[in-house]
Amino acid sequence: MAIKEYSMSRDSTRQLSPSFRVREFACKGSDVVLLDEELVVLLQCIREHFGKPVHITSGYRTAAHNAAVGGSKSSQHLLGRAADFYVEGVDVATVAAYAETLLPSRGGIGRYPKDANHPTRKTGWVHIDTRANKSRWSM
Repeated sequence: MAIKEYSMSRDSTRQLSPSFRVREFACKGSDVVLLDEELVVLLQCIREHFGKPVHITSGYRTAAHNAAVGGSKSSQHLLGRAADFYVEGVDVATVAAYAETLLPSRGGIGRYPKDANHPTRKTGWVHIDTRANKSRWSM
């Protein structure tokens, strides 16, 4: 699969899969949206597995936006290979466990739970990315 470049002015409503459109992966203030086709496939699998809406809170990021939100300088979001999301009504651990079945030996999966250690988070979320190596973390 490949990383594709979209334009918000031209492609914002373009359907990428049965459940996702270009605009859901956009970075505020940027017309360009970079997006790995495999990432969309993974998120569609998650949507179909749980049968509930998947809300993307962060997809593609420009370098400026990534810095503003405290993202890693080597963030996969910069390449269009990552999304932060939550599944309506499903806890972070359950979503991350299913993501492990989709990416057992590669890709990034980060867990960001809303719990006693993180009481100010509006919701917990999972980070998923399509990097070649395997990376796992919890924050």
